[in-house]
Amino acid sequence: MRKSSLLLVVAAAAVLAACTRPADDAAKTPAGATAPAKAAANVATVNGKPITAELFDVFSKAVMGGADQAPTDEQRTQMVDQLINMTLAAQAAEKDGLAKDPAVQARLELMRTQILAEAASEKYVKSHPVSDSELRAEYDAQVAAMPKEYKARHILVDAKEAAEAIIAKLEGGGDFAKLAKAESKDSSAANGGDLGWFSPQTMVKPFADAVAALQKGQYTKQPVQSEFGWHVILLEDVRSPEVPDFEQVKPQVEMFTQRKKLQAHLEELRKAATVQK
Repeated sequence: MRKSSLLLVVAAAAVLAACTRPADDAAKTPAGATAPAKAAANVATVNGKPITAELFDVFSKAVMGGADQAPTDEQRTQMVDQLINMTLAAQAAEKDGLAKDPAVQARLELMRTQILAEAASEKYVKSHPVSDSELRAEYDAQVAAMPKEYKARHILVDAKEAAEAIIAKLEGGGDFAKLAKAESKDSSAANGGDLGWFSPQTMVKPFADAVAALQKGQYTKQPVQSEFGWHVILLEDVRSPEVPDFEQVKPQVEMFTQRKKLQAHLEELRKAATVQK
């Protein structure tokens, strides 16, 4: 019997990096030369506190979902106004002493930790790119681990004795499909118990284990119990799953491999750290 399955949608979170260049990347002014005029660094000032262009860029990317295109003039105006309002609210919070509130301090520390962790992860990924050989090795490993697919029929009844009686009829030369139509309580009975092609993960474990133990053309000699009742199972065919071309899934393999490398790096950091719980 098939299990109810949930489609797990894995959404990758975008890491928003600050636009400021490292100090050693900045162009140095030659001796005796006049330093070029700096571009306007602030988009607004609130009670003397500047809202920098860098802050606006990070905020803009967050609002627009990390999109590379520049906001329209209308969007830019709206986002500047939002930043002004946020800055005013933050200044009011500072004035009211909320920055000293333990709960607020904990939230600020959590955000700081998260941002630094994301920055460190991003730096590691950039400095440790995945090679083509690593991608191919991961692809081959995933392909090798893909489970086989099975084509089977089954007969489902309520009692073990009824299943044993069906097996006795099969031993006497009974036709599996006809017995399924006559005695199975499953919806597949109308098709002679035909379940079509399936992978083991789509079936409840006792059923999947029983199918995997059969040879092509064999049926179970003992009834198989699951949460749905008692099964008699006939394995008709086995095949390897259709494998997508490497180039077709290369982006997904690259993302998965990068995450594995990052996780291994974090585990190494953890081993070298003093952690107490």
